[in-house]
Amino acid sequence: MTSKARSVDRARNMKKPMRQTVFPPVTKIVGEPRSPHPSYLSAADAEQSPGSRSGSQKPTGKPHSKGGRRRPVVSLSEGLVMDGCFVGIDVSKDRLDGRIRHRQAFACDNSGPGIAQVVALLQAQPVTLVVVEATGGLEVPLVRALQQADIPVAVVNPRQIRDFAKASGVLAKTDTLDAEVLAHFAEAMRPQPRPLSDAQTQALDALVTRRCQLIDMRTMERNRMGQCPDAKVRANIKRHLAWLDKHIDDVDGELGEAVRSNPDWQARDELQRSVPGIGPVVSRTLLASLPELGKHTGKQLAALVGLAPFANDSGRQRGKRRIYGGRAEVRSMLYMAALAASRNGHSPLGEMFQRLRARGKEFKVAIVAVARKILTIVNAVVRSGQPYDAARVQPGLVTV
Repeated sequence: MTSKARSVDRARNMKKPMRQTVFPPVTKIVGEPRSPHPSYLSAADAEQSPGSRSGSQKPTGKPHSKGGRRRPVVSLSEGLVMDGCFVGIDVSKDRLDGRIRHRQAFACDNSGPGIAQVVALLQAQPVTLVVVEATGGLEVPLVRALQQADIPVAVVNPRQIRDFAKASGVLAKTDTLDAEVLAHFAEAMRPQPRPLSDAQTQALDALVTRRCQLIDMRTMERNRMGQCPDAKVRANIKRHLAWLDKHIDDVDGELGEAVRSNPDWQARDELQRSVPGIGPVVSRTLLASLPELGKHTGKQLAALVGLAPFANDSGRQRGKRRIYGGRAEVRSMLYMAALAASRNGHSPLGEMFQRLRARGKEFKVAIVAVARKILTIVNAVVRSGQPYDAARVQPGLVTV
C-alpha cells in the first residue's frame, strides 16, 4: 500500500466516532454476593491491615493502571480473625505430622520423646480442639498424653476424614495434607472430645479381641479340614485345632477372672445377663466394647453400634432402609443374641419376631429389629440398675 492510500485511510478513521474505553468508577460493596473477588477483610480490618489506605484517602490514578487500586496483601496470622486454635495430627507408625490451622506445621517421631515434644508445643498454644484419626491403636499413646495434659482431643473415623477431604477438593493424599485436612475438619465440624477407656477396660477389650481372632482361626481350620484329602495335613490341622481350643478356653478363663475381680463389672454383668439372649460372651463384649451403655439413649446407641436403619429417600422415591457402619464386634454379638431370643415364641422378644415375620418382613430385617430392641432393653436395665423382668414389659413397647 502506498503512503498516499495510508493517509486517506487514516483521515477516514479520524472522522469516525471514538469508542469510550474508560468507564466511570462503579461503587461496589466489599464482599457482596455476586462479587467475583470477595474481600477477606471487613471494613474495620481494612484500615488496620498492612498495605491498606486510610478511610479518608481516595484512590489515585487510573483504575486500570498499575499504580491504581490494589488488593491489600492479607497475612494469615494477622489478617484473619480465627475463632479458636484447631490442630490436626496424622499418626503413622514412625511419625507424627501435625498442622495448626492457619499457623504452622510440625513433625515428630512417634515415640515417647516425640509425643512429649508435641504436648509441649500444644501446651504453649490456646488449643481449642485436636483431631486425630483412629489408626488401630497407634493413636492411643498420643491421645492419652494429650488428655493427661488437659488438651481436648477427638478421635474420628478415617472414612469421615477422607469424605471431608474429597468434599473440600483435596484429592491428593500425603501425611502433610492429611494433617491439614484434619485441622480443617476440626474447625469446620467441631467433633465432641471423648475420653479414652481406662487401662482395665482396654485390657478387657484386648482379651475379647483376641478371643474373636482365635475363633476365626478355628473356623478357618475346620473349613480346611473338610476339604483336605491328605492324611498328614489333616493330622496337622487336628493338632492346630486342639491348640486353638485350649487357648480359647484359657482366654475365657482370663475374661471371667477379670470380670469377677471388678465389682462394677460383676454387677453390670449380672444385669446384662438377665436379658433374654445375653450370655457370658455377649455380656463381656458389651463390657469391653460398649462402655457407653446406660449413658445415652437407645437411638443413639443403635446408631453407634450400627443397628439403626438409615433412610434412602429422594423426592417421591422411598428407598430401602439399611443399617450402616458402627462397631462390628458388638453388632455381631447382638445379632447372635437376637437369634437365641427369637426362638422362644412365648417371650416378648419371640412374639415380636413372629409378628414381624407375619407382616412380611424378611428374616434378617426381623432379627436386626430384635437385636435393636435387645440393645434398648440392656441400656434401660443398666441405667436403672434393676434386672430384666418380662412381666413389666408392656406389649406396646415391643414394636418396631
